[in-house]
Amino acid sequence: MLLSQYLKYQTERNLYLGQNFSRHLVQKNITPEEVISIHKVALEEIQELGITDNIIISLDFLTEFMIQYGLALREHKILVEQQESMNHEIELAAKVQNTMLRTKKPELDGVEIDFLSVPAGKMNGDYVYFQDDDSDFVGVGVADVVGKGIPAALCMSMVKNGLDTLGQASISPAYALDVLNRIVEKSVEDNMFISMFYGRYDSEESIFTYASAGHEPALYYCAREQKFYDLDESKGLLLGILPDVHYTESSIKLEANDMIIIMTDGVTECRTEDERFLTREELIEMIFNVKEETPGDLARSVFKALEKFQAFHQRDDFTLAVIKKVQ
Repeated sequence: MLLSQYLKYQTERNLYLGQNFSRHLVQKNITPEEVISIHKVALEEIQELGITDNIIISLDFLTEFMIQYGLALREHKILVEQQESMNHEIELAAKVQNTMLRTKKPELDGVEIDFLSVPAGKMNGDYVYFQDDDSDFVGVGVADVVGKGIPAALCMSMVKNGLDTLGQASISPAYALDVLNRIVEKSVEDNMFISMFYGRYDSEESIFTYASAGHEPALYYCAREQKFYDLDESKGLLLGILPDVHYTESSIKLEANDMIIIMTDGVTECRTEDERFLTREELIEMIFNVKEETPGDLARSVFKALEKFQAFHQRDDFTLAVIKKVQ
């Protein structure tokens, strides 16, 4: 009926009725090859057209063709639905992660502390942790999971819970990593590891004590010399590789305007579009150019500089934490 009316009058109304009919077919899950068969039957019923055998044969060929097309279309639709469902789950997981891993910046006389952490995707594989118990000490940890997505977020939750159980900001950084390593080694899969830099600042003595579990060396800026030094004297294995690992720690005394800059490999391994990696000297120059800024502004300025360096194509999570002695 629809086809005969359209062939006879060819009006906009006929097209509109055909479009409505197509929507009805979609709702009934009619496949493309079935639509062609319906069209073929309709043609055969219109005797006055004088349909040739070639037209019928071409429609048979088109039907076979559309069978495969329909299968591919249905598979694509299923994949799209699965991807949408996965994206929804990741968005929910990201919100849960932000809630569970939310950390409050500590306030301590004589020192300014701030950080910036920007994930490359929806989930963040980096984590910044502060331990502040209103004493003369403050603890700061920066961790990076070897892996991404929801498993990485679960690992970070485990790290936070482990650090929370330590309970005191005055805890030894080496001991903190010892405890975390035993927790991680027992709890995560063999192909997942965590790097971490943990430091403790003593405001009474102006001493920063630190330990590292396979993490990027932090930078120490000496304001008197206007030089940067790598804090790489206390190195250790990644968390979760071996159960009985004992970490070492080192200390450095801070003077006015000295800084400790802790980062993840999303900073140090930043690269250009032609795969040229950022050098340590280039990173130090970026930080030196904004050294007079507050810790928060400094972290944001470095992030903007790295955005330009990599042509606004962030490949990895960016995290930078800054501790600055102001008096």
